[in-house]
Amino acid sequence: MTDVLYLAWRYVLFHRYKTSILVLSITLIAYLPIGLEVLVSQSAEELTARAASTPLLIGARGSALELVLNSLYFESASPTPMRYEQVERVAESGQASPIPLHARFRARGVPIVGTTLDYFDFRRLRVDSGRQMAVLGECVLGARAADELGAGPGGSVVSSPENVFDLAGVYPLKMRVAGVLAPTGGPDDGAVFVDLKTAWVIEGLGHGHQNLASPAASAAVLERDGNRIVANASVVEYTEIDASNLESFHFHGDRAGYPVTAVIAVPHDDKAAVILQGRYQSNDEPCQSVRPRRVMDDLLSTIFRVRGYVVAAVVLVGLSTLATAALVFLLSLRLRQREIRTIVKIGGSRRRVAAVLASEVVIVLLFSLALAGGLTLLTGWLGSAAMRAFIVSS
Repeated sequence: MTDVLYLAWRYVLFHRYKTSILVLSITLIAYLPIGLEVLVSQSAEELTARAASTPLLIGARGSALELVLNSLYFESASPTPMRYEQVERVAESGQASPIPLHARFRARGVPIVGTTLDYFDFRRLRVDSGRQMAVLGECVLGARAADELGAGPGGSVVSSPENVFDLAGVYPLKMRVAGVLAPTGGPDDGAVFVDLKTAWVIEGLGHGHQNLASPAASAAVLERDGNRIVANASVVEYTEIDASNLESFHFHGDRAGYPVTAVIAVPHDDKAAVILQGRYQSNDEPCQSVRPRRVMDDLLSTIFRVRGYVVAAVVLVGLSTLATAALVFLLSLRLRQREIRTIVKIGGSRRRVAAVLASEVVIVLLFSLALAGGLTLLTGWLGSAAMRAFIVSS
């Protein structure tokens, strides 16, 4: 039997280009339906689990899918912001506990999420190294974000400007890293978490500057009228919050008008959830209340329908590819008639010749199945991230 396998192996190696084309063709036939099933099933499980753990989301009226993707995965474009008074409205309703989110800015591509400490309890996030953020200007990093940014406790992270050509825009804020969260395998691993007030500082709603009453700032003062001081553009604004300037940071205007991108509402019970949802059903209501699980179920049902059409197309293409591969083998037999007659003349039986030809086919199939299996495993590892990126880009 070893002589049969040896002859088949040598033939496959000699005709490496033809063999490579056949292996790749059969690999795609085997991989595409299985890989698609693994991709969709795994992504559906992850997306559903994250959505199911979030009872209600409240945000400005608009795309419910965009609101859910931004608030749960921090990967979609920022939805239309709403006023902070909506957070107070949920708290005052007595039906749910509000967890505000401000997910608009990024640091070198990593999302910056402004929230409160309640978010960490809600998502069961714990600090793996360092400590929890405690003062304005501090942040904690998800495990993957810490690797991407190359930062850790005691280091720093700088927010990225939304538009590098906006010379009048808000200066980037340098934030001190207080700690790094333990990995969870979810979207929280890839985010930078800051206090809600720190997010407002990044947005330019709060700022700190040199003490205009001090002699060192006299050159920046245009006018003094009692406690009222008017400064010119030369006044120094701080872009880093530390112990020396923390007290100088302040906010202007009413906090109720400050922006948040979403509110996670955690109802006290099912009845409270229904009552709270009912308060956002009016057409005159500027905000909407959505159940993330329903939104993701609608999205997944669409994906499953598309998957059915794709699988049907892949099966048809696969059948035609298999027919083409069979034709290649048959044509190869006709071209190898002299080779086969030579083997028979030197004592090889027809059964032996058939075994050599069959072994060549088996070798091609084994290589194809092994490659398809490897691609399927790779899909299992990277599939969820790829599917989320596809959904967001769509």
